[in-house]
Amino acid sequence: MGDSLLSGKLDCEYGRKMPKTKNRFAVFDMDKTITRKATFAPFIAHVIRRYRPWRVLMLPIMGLTSLGYALKLIDRARLKELNLALLLGRKLPSAELFKIANTFAEETVRTNLLPGAVAEMERLRGEGWRIVLATASYRFYVVAIARLLGIEDSHDVIATENKRLGGVEEPWIAGRNCYGGEKVDRIDDWLVWQGIRREDAEIRFYSDHVSDAPCLHIADHAIAANPHLPLRKLAIEKGWSIIDWKT
Repeated sequence: MGDSLLSGKLDCEYGRKMPKTKNRFAVFDMDKTITRKATFAPFIAHVIRRYRPWRVLMLPIMGLTSLGYALKLIDRARLKELNLALLLGRKLPSAELFKIANTFAEETVRTNLLPGAVAEMERLRGEGWRIVLATASYRFYVVAIARLLGIEDSHDVIATENKRLGGVEEPWIAGRNCYGGEKVDRIDDWLVWQGIRREDAEIRFYSDHVSDAPCLHIADHAIAANPHLPLRKLAIEKGWSIIDWKT
């Protein structure tokens, strides 16, 4: 023991390069990874029930936009934009949107979170991992959910951004939908913004869906959480960990 301590002391005194502890990040997808079901449909229901009852008239039109997506007439990003516009209108004061987001976050934490996922976050946080959410859902309500999960720094939320101008929110996506390969790019950008080189980071990535395969491929620890069948098959093929918090 004494020799070991002396060796460590000498290393410090003579400026030898000591092994560097990596920055450890546990990155979680949100919908159906830490929640029981996807969040946008519950968000629509929440808004109609508590804030915009008359917008129930828009539901048939939302059904048509979903059909357009199924027929590949519009892409996923356009589907999100159109449905959000039908729900909230083309412009909305930021203060009102944040109020809606906060009440929806409270409802989500109360009714839609998977206890096993929350326990995993707490376990990792206790071991020194920094918890990050990376999701295609709209950032304005993901930040509110993240805060209730103990993620205080809003920069630790990587999500789809909507356009904002002078205290007014618009439903149109700013940049690109945070989905598939775009999510990898956004995680890379996040590391750069943090001033952390990829080789100095240790990343765990959790997702339920095969669309996140690009993120799972680049992770140091890939975890298929509550995977649907295509991701389960891919995880078995790649040797990724599989965990199911829904059972």
